[in-house]
Amino acid sequence: MTDVQSPTSSTSDVTALRGTVRGDVLLPGDATYDGARALFNGMIDRRPAVIVQCTDSADVIQALSFARQQGLRVAVRGGGHNGGGLGSVDGGLVIDLRRMDGVRVDPQARTVRVEGGATWGQVDHATHAFSLAVPCGVISTTGVGGLTLGGGLGYLTRRYGLTIDHLLEADVVLADGQQVTASEQSNADLYWAIRGGGGNFGIVTSFLFRAQPVSTVVGGPTLWPLEKAPQVLRWFQEFIRNAPDGLSGFFALLTVPPGPPFPEALHLQKMCGVVWCYSGPQERADEVFAPVAAFGPPALHGVQPMPFPALQSAFDGLYTSGQQQYWRGDFFGALDDAAIDALCARGASMPTWLSTIHLYPVGGAAHRVPADATAWSYRDADFAAVYYGVDPAPAGADAIRDWTVTTWEALHGFSMGGSYVNFMMEEGQERVQATYRDNYERLARIKGRYDPGNVFSVNQNIKPG
Repeated sequence: MTDVQSPTSSTSDVTALRGTVRGDVLLPGDATYDGARALFNGMIDRRPAVIVQCTDSADVIQALSFARQQGLRVAVRGGGHNGGGLGSVDGGLVIDLRRMDGVRVDPQARTVRVEGGATWGQVDHATHAFSLAVPCGVISTTGVGGLTLGGGLGYLTRRYGLTIDHLLEADVVLADGQQVTASEQSNADLYWAIRGGGGNFGIVTSFLFRAQPVSTVVGGPTLWPLEKAPQVLRWFQEFIRNAPDGLSGFFALLTVPPGPPFPEALHLQKMCGVVWCYSGPQERADEVFAPVAAFGPPALHGVQPMPFPALQSAFDGLYTSGQQQYWRGDFFGALDDAAIDALCARGASMPTWLSTIHLYPVGGAAHRVPADATAWSYRDADFAAVYYGVDPAPAGADAIRDWTVTTWEALHGFSMGGSYVNFMMEEGQERVQATYRDNYERLARIKGRYDPGNVFSVNQNIKPG
């Protein structure tokens, strides 16, 4: 266990900090400290010297000022879903935004103002009342801040694009304590950088999104026996490439959960499948899904109309905070037979029933945005893959890590070289550069302008240029 360093300041300095913020300031030994420092990934145990549970931008500015004065490294925690535990730092100061979780919808303008600590479940709850949604991910407990700053890939990507394609502006607290607005009209270079460049440039205290008309979708899983996985994946990549934009779905190698709504006969069987989301005209759903139901035939075709938030939250109960979790990923173009065979072979060796492999399509609307329009550079990818090892028991940590790493090693040679930044652990600077490709140098220059001292370094770090 890493020793916690106390702030270099005196007790009176900490008392002064408590007097300048409305939120709570927690130190090791405080009654709520251990609960506040606990991370989504139970594999990671970090012990910050100070946690500031901010209630507004003024708290953020005061906490950041204190960290600079005391020479403490800074970590920023939004919704808290980061797999690599990059919302915390040993011996440093955590700026915890989770109390800043307000969501306000303007249904006439079709915009949504979201504070930096909100989760997508909170956004979905607010927007669904107006038959609207912001394209996001596939788990509603995911934080808005981390997912957005990394790009935002999910069920609505093929129809509407990435989350960052709907970000209109953001309020950002910079390393020097200033708060600015980043948009097309104001600090345009910062606006470009935060759309995919992660938390490298400042602390986003609020986001303004454009929402899209989404209410009831037709979604759910179609499953086939595991031995059919190579055949299914060859079919799926051709089918989804030519599907209407309104249809999306991610391919999965998985173990069927041991409970409803899955039939008992399938419980704990390793299978392959696609989790679908069709957000187009409801009257066309049968036509769109006819080739899916006909292929195979499937062992289960569980597709049905449902509110979008129901689909978005369907896996929340499986992937909960505190489990041992280790993931890696890569972007892929078209998968050849050798890549498909290698991927499906790794699916057969998943170490726990919660472990899984997903391939998220990056087509449709996301493909039609130029690679240099935002920091997110893999607009030409066909899939973003994630290899996700999960075990509730700490004793399983080594097994899931080993499986994830060996899976990545077996498949990386078939990839495009970089990964979706939200599917990365701490993997080194070379991987960060590969993830941003030709956009990296521009990001480094912008980093040098807004954070020359690399105050915001607890992330997939872009070095100041």
